[in-house]
Amino acid sequence: MEKMLTHIRPPGRFTSGWREVWQYRELFYFFTWRDIRVKYKQTTLGILWVVLQPLGMMLLFTLIIARNWQMDTGGLPYPVFVLAGLILWSLFSNAVSHAGESMIQHAGIIKKIYFPRLIIPGSAVLSALVDFFAGLMIFFALLIFYGQSLHWFSPFYFGAGLLLLLTTALGAGILLSALNVKYRDFRYTISFLLQLLFFSSQVIYPLCSIPQEWLRILLSFNPVNTSIGLFRAGLGAPSPGIQEILAGLCVTLLLLVTGLFFFRKTEAYFADIA
Repeated sequence: MEKMLTHIRPPGRFTSGWREVWQYRELFYFFTWRDIRVKYKQTTLGILWVVLQPLGMMLLFTLIIARNWQMDTGGLPYPVFVLAGLILWSLFSNAVSHAGESMIQHAGIIKKIYFPRLIIPGSAVLSALVDFFAGLMIFFALLIFYGQSLHWFSPFYFGAGLLLLLTTALGAGILLSALNVKYRDFRYTISFLLQLLFFSSQVIYPLCSIPQEWLRILLSFNPVNTSIGLFRAGLGAPSPGIQEILAGLCVTLLLLVTGLFFFRKTEAYFADIA
């Protein structure tokens, strides 16, 4: 009886790795559930922290900004306007920060067994959705309080904004997670980059309130602005222009492709340097 030989060779061409992730989808679900359990383990208020943070920020910005500056919020009450931006920003910030540090946090298991490494930052992004849906319930309660009606097109705008935001967070998280393994200094810059991005996103102000046209054009390349604009359009606010949507979409695709390429090119060394 002839012995069967298995030859293990490196791939001859670049692959994104999504097919392999699908084959390990049960492990993907396990990592996501594990991240959620670890996050809320031994917490007294649990998921209420997710609700208290955007509510507190909404009250603060309403008291400071809405009472001192007049802004064109597209016909939305300012608390509704700012909370819509805050829950989306919290989703993006949590997803990127957790995904960016996920490879370092899972260094022990990376060195022991093989599985598609994309599962780790991907599950970190997916687990951030739990916080978002908790905040979304409070957001809908605020809509009822202010009598803000929804429209037949609202689910489409909500879904488009959320999908664009998650894709952007996934691309940025994958890229930062790989950079964080190879260059440990990046773990100290993630929080700074997110703070910088917060003030360049229309979370507490609309882009139309910026008088400089060149600055508005520059900020339109921030896909978070496009995502928030689409989400607010579901409430009846003016929809982002086609140029702003295309600019945000191009940056999102660029982030995703760059992140995937760099991650796949460096993941062979993760077990050695993680």
